[in-house]
Amino acid sequence: MEGGGGGEAGEAAALREAMRLLRIEPAAAGPSAAGAGGAAPCSRNVLRKRRRWERVLAARRRRRRQERERSRARRDGGRGAARRHSKALAEQRLLEARASGPRLCVDLGMADRMSLKETSRLASQIRRLYGANRQAEKPFWLYLTEFVVGSLIYEECFRMNDGFSNYLMDTTQESYLDLFPLDAIVYLTPDSENVLEDIDPKKVYILGGLVDESIHKKLTLRRAQEQSLQTARLPIREYMIKAVNTKNYHSETLAINQVFDVLSTYYKTRSWPDALKAGVSSGKGYVLPDAEK
Repeated sequence: MEGGGGGEAGEAAALREAMRLLRIEPAAAGPSAAGAGGAAPCSRNVLRKRRRWERVLAARRRRRRQERERSRARRDGGRGAARRHSKALAEQRLLEARASGPRLCVDLGMADRMSLKETSRLASQIRRLYGANRQAEKPFWLYLTEFVVGSLIYEECFRMNDGFSNYLMDTTQESYLDLFPLDAIVYLTPDSENVLEDIDPKKVYILGGLVDESIHKKLTLRRAQEQSLQTARLPIREYMIKAVNTKNYHSETLAINQVFDVLSTYYKTRSWPDALKAGVSSGKGYVLPDAEK
């Protein structure tokens, strides 16, 4: 294989040789030495040499172009192999989570209470949640329950999320109550009086499929209580403090993908401060004590 510098030097040398061979010395003076314009005619030997060098240079350019294309193909092939390997590992981790937990379920049984704008935002949050879970070293197995065919959230998920039908997760029109034992379910709601202290792979954690701007206060808590379910909230108050801000705004209500970021980081690090830092944005009005200094 020719190197870039060597190839360029060789081509330059060939050009210099061609120019040398094509250099025409003036013929001896005499009546037949010049034509009407006074220029010496090119000999057949010079023309033959010029054509030969033109063919040589063209062949070298073709070889260099082909070599660049082969190198590019090898690089692209290597990147493609790396992507395929990464995809296979991600799928393997997801399938292991399916077999051994933990499990996370997005409850879409309240989706009909949202506007089109809210529903679109929820579909976007589901996409981000799935993407983060797919990249996680220790993923959850995901469920979308009461995911009714033809519903607005159903249509928005397929409209906004490329490849949604190929997502590695379970989607069902059934309720989580039909899928899991009651004593295995923990409904996560910011209005719960119980603090989530750890993640148990044998449990199923439920996230209410609502967006931040929803006006339905304590809806997820009432839903869980009516179904006699255990509830829990993230330990935001236990590890974070209220930050001073001009609006005096403090909220423990997170988007479902933000809740997932907290759960996923905790499951990996077993550190609530690290987990809350990953999922609770400063816009919520809470910060870790160290961040206030």
